[in-house]
Amino acid sequence: MRSRRHGRGRGIFSGTGIIISGLAATFVALAFPIWSYTDRPGTTGADVLSADTTLTLYGPLSAQDRDFITKVRLAGLWELPAGQLAEEKGTTPAVRTAGQHLVDGHTFLDQRVRDVAAKMNLGLPDEPTDQQKQWLATLKSARGEDFDRQFANIVRLAHGRVFSLVAQVRAGTQNSLVRGLADDANTTVLDHIKALEATGYVDFAALARDLAASGTPTPPGAAQPSAGTGSPIPVTPSPAASYSLPPAASSPLPSNAS
Repeated sequence: MRSRRHGRGRGIFSGTGIIISGLAATFVALAFPIWSYTDRPGTTGADVLSADTTLTLYGPLSAQDRDFITKVRLAGLWELPAGQLAEEKGTTPAVRTAGQHLVDGHTFLDQRVRDVAAKMNLGLPDEPTDQQKQWLATLKSARGEDFDRQFANIVRLAHGRVFSLVAQVRAGTQNSLVRGLADDANTTVLDHIKALEATGYVDFAALARDLAASGTPTPPGAAQPSAGTGSPIPVTPSPAASYSLPPAASSPLPSNAS
């Protein structure tokens, strides 16, 4: 009897040990993929992205959306005065017309971006970046045809850099206000690119090298999570801004040409 009880006890403990071992192995199997995923480089952004995305009445607002809104405001803070300089200092009708396009376009866009920011309670910068201030300083000191070339190439390079960002935001944003602003920015930026190229001063080879060297900037929070917050408030598109483009110009002749 005694040996039978001891045998039964050993059997019970042995069975319990097997169950505990099995549960432990299951826990390790479940925990390992989570640990191995979160510990890998480049995978911690999911938590950061969720923290950086805020919910608004107009849909989720991602870090990329906020970065875009800030860049639209910054563009107006230096490109509008750059356009005014071109209207005053441009030596050809095409350069002065391109300046007018910048003034008209960024007057319109600045009003739009301030309205968007106010509706979502976002702060906006009130002065250009250091690099943008340097560009303005270069244009202020330039004279004659040198100004025309500097204006056309500096501003065209800046527009080329932002053009891809506008497309990326427009394609992926879940926020209806940001979508509308991206539509307006796309129309305005493309108009400015065409007006600048029509001056005949854009150095396309140098432009391609500069854009390739700088690469396409990827703002933080480029991926966007879906958020089941109900239907965001739809936004009526603003009337498309329309500007008459200057006639296309061939590259100006060198100053020493006969």
